[in-house]
Amino acid sequence: MPPVQIRDGRDQDGPALIALIGAVFSEYPGCVLDVDGEVPELRAIATAFRRAGGWVWVAEQAGTIVGCVGFTQAAQPGGLELRKLYVARAARRQGLGARLCELVEAAARGRGAAFIDLWTDTRFADAHRLYERLGYRRGPTRELHDLSATIEYYYRKDLEPR
Repeated sequence: MPPVQIRDGRDQDGPALIALIGAVFSEYPGCVLDVDGEVPELRAIATAFRRAGGWVWVAEQAGTIVGCVGFTQAAQPGGLELRKLYVARAARRQGLGARLCELVEAAARGRGAAFIDLWTDTRFADAHRLYERLGYRRGPTRELHDLSATIEYYYRKDLEPR
């Protein structure tokens, strides 16, 4: 199997990211990807993340995008929010999710952030195990009232000052 290469995300990655996230959502009953209604930033993801003070990366294997992750400024001052962590089914269980999280953690440390937080759909149990293994602590839930009737868990990881 060819190695996975991680690179900066580009706006042109939109169609491939929509396909990736759509495939991930299709694994979960009731999970609907409504790009135009709920996540239009996928159409120009690099621009959207930069405008929000963040960055996005994609993971490619043999020219196909198999993963992504990004960050923006957290709602609470002093931190970053990890966003859009998705890994294709065929690329899971190989450490890619952790590698992508490490990119966000390195960016947070480089910016002097005190914490990283994130919200994740309650249906994404494998992701929850990854976050907990990486030191994130689960907090409250929120309901999005979207087409998927999403309920999300909040996770946070405090970063040690250097």
